[in-house]
Amino acid sequence: MDGFKKRLKDSLQLHLSFWLSFAILGTALVAGAFAFFSAFQEAHELQDDVLRQVAALFNQQQLNIAKEQAADKLADSDGDSRVFVQLLSRDSATSLSGTTKALALPGTLHEGLQTVSAGDESFRVLVKTLRSGQRAAFAQQTEVRDEIARDSALRTLMPFLILVPILLLMVANLVRKMFKPIATLSAEIDLRSEQELHPLETERLPSEVRPFVVAINRLLDRVSQSMDAQRRFVSDAAHELRSPLTALSLQAERLANAEMPDNARERLGALRQGIERGRTLLEQLLALARVQSAGVGSTTMVSVQQVYRRVLEDLIPLAEAKNINIGVASKADAQVQANEIDLITMVKNLVDNAIRYTPGNGRVDLSVHVGGNGVILQVDDSGPGIPPEERNRVFDPFYRVLGNRDVGSGLGLSIVRTIANRAGAEVKLMHSDERTRSGLRVRVLFPARADQQ
Repeated sequence: MDGFKKRLKDSLQLHLSFWLSFAILGTALVAGAFAFFSAFQEAHELQDDVLRQVAALFNQQQLNIAKEQAADKLADSDGDSRVFVQLLSRDSATSLSGTTKALALPGTLHEGLQTVSAGDESFRVLVKTLRSGQRAAFAQQTEVRDEIARDSALRTLMPFLILVPILLLMVANLVRKMFKPIATLSAEIDLRSEQELHPLETERLPSEVRPFVVAINRLLDRVSQSMDAQRRFVSDAAHELRSPLTALSLQAERLANAEMPDNARERLGALRQGIERGRTLLEQLLALARVQSAGVGSTTMVSVQQVYRRVLEDLIPLAEAKNINIGVASKADAQVQANEIDLITMVKNLVDNAIRYTPGNGRVDLSVHVGGNGVILQVDDSGPGIPPEERNRVFDPFYRVLGNRDVGSGLGLSIVRTIANRAGAEVKLMHSDERTRSGLRVRVLFPARADQQ
């Protein structure tokens, strides 16, 4: 019961349906009770009219006949509608309705309609003085009268019993249809990614909901402007820092050609490594700012093997410097619907991470798999891997696995996740060797398009 009360309090649709149903049922009960008692009273009045009509018939026809003849002529075969007719005297009553025994009616009854108890039964009695001067009593059993009146009144309730449930179902259906645009709007917002900040459609919404949606659109616009400002700041800052770092790198190269002591050359090497890390960080900041921009860009069918070749051309020198065996493990090719530059950026970050975190003399393999679910881009390495409890955190910008001393900015997987979300792909991390629970395998699943299924 507490759960229902909570749902009733929290759900506007359930709240409205409940109170509308309550109002309909309450109105139906009041109307049904009024109709029942009105029909019940009207049936009694009709039965009183029957007594008056019988009395008028006796009076008009001047029925003043012998008792034994009357008993044969006035007997009624229908017990439910039987009218008892008796001649009243001061001391007794004589039956004219075919009964073998007269009703125990006192002879002192006053003229008109009245309810009289005779023995263990109750009767509705009309007493009338006929033209012949005789006083006659015309009676019906109240039990029979009440049963007939009840049946007649219950028949008046049949429309309520049939129509009220239908009306409740119609109300529930109408309320659900009225709230359907809100449910549709909620589903549309829920399916959006964090980059989809375009305004919501307001044309087909009810006028009561439209101001709320307009306010949401204004909020989305403010959030979009704020995010654009942040991206521009990151991009501008990275661009501004690129030139000084490039100049420092050139000066360090020139300085390396000069004669200097060994300890100075060692410090110069550390300086050049720091400059290189800064340049790498700036490049990834620029890449992250670009992929997080509002514009998705045009998409085409891109060959995965061609992307692999372009990435390997750029990163093979980095792999050779660590003596890492790198290559494409599968000859099969596949095409995915994506922005080519975004796809190259994503694969390049995956391979770059694999090379950086794989120890010397290790291995990095690229492969592509085509199945019923779609196309899978896979990168395996022989590095330390990522523990299961860290796999959700590594997609956060600048987050690095604890205890990892390898050089990196913590932006690579964040860029990969952003590009995958824009392309409708799914990124999954696991061990490349489940037996030894070592190495990292990154799978990017591009779901099959409708025309490919």
